[in-house]
Amino acid sequence: MARGTGAFAAFEWMIALRYLRARRQESFVSVISGFSLVGIAVGVATLIIVMAVMNGFRHELLSRILGLNGHMTIQAPIGTLANFDAVAARARAVPGVVRVAPIVDGQVMGAANGLNAGVLVRGMRRDDLRTLTTVSKSLSEGALSHFQGGDSVIVGRRLADRMRLVPGAQITLIAPRGNVTPFGVTPRVKGYTVTGTFQIGMSEYDQSYVFMPLDEAQLYFNMGSNVSGLEVMVRDPEQVNAMVAPIARAAGPFSRIITWQDMNSSLFAALQVERNVMFLILTLIILVAALNIVSGLIMLVKDKSGDIAILRTMGAARGAVMRVFLIAGASIGVFGTVLGFAIGVIFCLNIESIRQFLSSLTGTELFNPEIYFLSRMPAEMDPGDVISVVAMSLSLSFLATLYPSWRAARLDPVEALRYG
Repeated sequence: MARGTGAFAAFEWMIALRYLRARRQESFVSVISGFSLVGIAVGVATLIIVMAVMNGFRHELLSRILGLNGHMTIQAPIGTLANFDAVAARARAVPGVVRVAPIVDGQVMGAANGLNAGVLVRGMRRDDLRTLTTVSKSLSEGALSHFQGGDSVIVGRRLADRMRLVPGAQITLIAPRGNVTPFGVTPRVKGYTVTGTFQIGMSEYDQSYVFMPLDEAQLYFNMGSNVSGLEVMVRDPEQVNAMVAPIARAAGPFSRIITWQDMNSSLFAALQVERNVMFLILTLIILVAALNIVSGLIMLVKDKSGDIAILRTMGAARGAVMRVFLIAGASIGVFGTVLGFAIGVIFCLNIESIRQFLSSLTGTELFNPEIYFLSRMPAEMDPGDVISVVAMSLSLSFLATLYPSWRAARLDPVEALRYG
């Protein structure tokens, strides 16, 4: 009995695969099946690639934004933060806090070699800048060793290229609020020596940030012994909201806590919305391919109605006929899904090389860092996303085969032979 069942199952597979290899007079059905397979492969590959790029884009943005700005900032409710060393010591004692650094921030105008640009000056101590690995690991040689005194700064690589700055060159910084004179507040103008450059891979930061020793920044921005705030990094940035209450208690009642989610909520919310919309739109490609499977199988059923009638008269059950067309339709879906999965994975693993090749081939800059903030195209495949795409494709392909297979099984052999 088992041998007979296995033989009949092999017979069903043989018939199904033979139907997929259409002869010349049935070539139109074969073309529809081919388009269905290609459509599913393209849809699966595109979904995997787009989801990986969106995940990589979010991860790269998050790592660079948090790597430079910290996970939360302790500020005074109004004005600048006083007694910051004592506040920093209490914040470091909170479990889960890995780094606390005082900073001074200010917007100024930079001028060098006849070029001007708006820049953000950030005052930091040398040891704190050394522990800021996102920046320190990309510093040019000797930058940190000369980062001291009242006339040294470190600038972003893109800003240095734009203003033709090299280590040892001079840059003039102009602050709108300087000394108070009988004629009013005059701008503060001072020249600084560039001791080095940094590059974190995010164009917005590489072309606008200037690091200055903390003592000099306090003097330059007339802050006395105060700072703009304390930059705090925690062990798990995704759980930063749970750290707000203990850090607020440690900082004292006269403090204000701002998390990275507060500062960048609109950006990451927009990325999530775009990711969901792209998933829905690209799913339509797979849905259209699945509908092609429906139309192709219906045409195949009509074309093979005589064969179906002969099979039924020879003793084939309705279930066997249904399984023949289920196998035929599901084979298209499975092969298309596997092909799309392979294309998507290979593309994601080599996406930067492909981008550079297409850029050189077309003579245009794809993924412009001025627009997308990042200097390279990221792709990070999430196993959950890949499994979801593959499962959805297989499910749609299987559902698409149900109606044509049911219709083939319900075919009356007498009517099929009479009118076939």
